[in-house]
Amino acid sequence: MSSPVAQPTQPQGYTVPVWLTAAARAALLTLRAEPWQRLQPLWLDPNNSNPENGPPPALVPVEAAAPLADGWVLAMAHCDPGPEVLDLTRGLALWVLLRWRQGPGDWLELRAGEGVGVLQASGEPCLSAYARQLLECNLRPLLPEGRCLELVVVIPQGRRLAERTSNAAFGVVDGLALIGTQAEVQRSAAPDQLGLALAELRERCGAEDFGGALVLVIGANGLDLAQQLGVPPQLLLKAGNWLGPLLVAAAEAGVQRLLLFGYQGKLIKLAGGIFHTHHHLADGRAEVLTALAALAGLGGAALQALHDAPTVEEALAQLDRLDGPRAEQLRQHIAAAVERRSLAYLARYGQEQMAVGAVLFDRSRRICAAGPAGLEQLTAMGMRP
Repeated sequence: MSSPVAQPTQPQGYTVPVWLTAAARAALLTLRAEPWQRLQPLWLDPNNSNPENGPPPALVPVEAAAPLADGWVLAMAHCDPGPEVLDLTRGLALWVLLRWRQGPGDWLELRAGEGVGVLQASGEPCLSAYARQLLECNLRPLLPEGRCLELVVVIPQGRRLAERTSNAAFGVVDGLALIGTQAEVQRSAAPDQLGLALAELRERCGAEDFGGALVLVIGANGLDLAQQLGVPPQLLLKAGNWLGPLLVAAAEAGVQRLLLFGYQGKLIKLAGGIFHTHHHLADGRAEVLTALAALAGLGGAALQALHDAPTVEEALAQLDRLDGPRAEQLRQHIAAAVERRSLAYLARYGQEQMAVGAVLFDRSRRICAAGPAGLEQLTAMGMRP
């Protein structure tokens, strides 16, 4: 595919689909017995991959590409989310195995190898629409007429790293999802992401139809679930990890009722007074969970098992199997603690007029707990946990 002069690698870094596509393109060139370049020219906007219009392709680095036995080609890239971005994909090795596919079917058959997340309901690779479009606009023009491809993606560390994400809360198991809705990484832990959220908050609160209520959803997964549950779109505001400043700004902007809606393994940090929730900066989830469980009367081996579980989700699942009513009570304690600590945080900044509710969901996409204020706000929106 001929192209104009490509751009150097962007300093802000890229999402996983970009690194996947770069490695796959290098593999395809090798499969065609052509030389591959370390810097692969990629169209990053699937809707604008015409050399006559728009910006030229960007150059994205690939580590290696080489032929293997049985017609396979192996290529590898290392993910880089960019400078000053706290993201678990930094330095992550991503491998692709590519070969010609025989027989009828789509031009590309993509399979999940080790460490790549699959949808629990179907076993299909968890791949965003943007990732599919990126592969198509960069690979398909290089395909000889009538040829099809078989692509296997492997992320050697993916299964282990997935335990540090909320993928399982949305039915994605066995590894990291190949998701991303754009080329550049959204810097949820960076100050500029806070600025964007604050700007959107001010716009919402300044609208003529603003009624004083807001639902602060934690991350893209929380936004997706809230929309599916029927929360009115005009109430939804997606938050990154800067929850403390957003709480204060919401109160200052005139929000009267704020609902925190998020995954239980994330929101539990607020119950411990941690108001910047990125895992690189603060964790303490096991300690917060254990303290709340002890205050709720749990002790002995059950309390130790709770502390030693690999995730909050697994800890509560273990307690569910041991003592379902106690697990339900603990979830309610967590939600109530999130509300109390949020109000205390606001009071430190002289903002005590805003009501704060908390609603938690689990990995089965089920609302599993709501604090007193959260339950009241859910009921006002016509929903029940």
